[in-house]
Amino acid sequence: MVVARGLTIGRLARDAGVNLETVRYYERIGLMPKPDRTLGGHRSYNAEQGRRLAFIRRARDLGFGLDDIRALIALAQPARASCAEVLVIATAHLETVRAKMADLARLEAALADTVDRCQGDTSPSCPVIEVLCG
Repeated sequence: MVVARGLTIGRLARDAGVNLETVRYYERIGLMPKPDRTLGGHRSYNAEQGRRLAFIRRARDLGFGLDDIRALIALAQPARASCAEVLVIATAHLETVRAKMADLARLEAALADTVDRCQGDTSPSCPVIEVLCG
């Protein structure tokens, strides 16, 4: 469908805080619908597409994967709205985030201990190198 000029891809991307290539990628994988085109063949986006891109960006900022975002978009539709289904996705993601945080805390403790043992002098023995060498 050929339409009058709406939002350009640059404006859409800038408003959502993403890169132009990100918008194109989301279109290629079906996360964003294909936009209408102007008579000159340029992409033309509407406000709803802008809201969808902002939704995707916020979900990505929270660390949701693309498959989860696809499911959340489907569940956000008025006819499909189901907080129970959204809760399942969000709870699983929260568990993943908490596991990563626990791993990072262990990593931080191990690295801090190793750095604390390092004298930082010209000694041939260095605790950091010893840990890295196994």
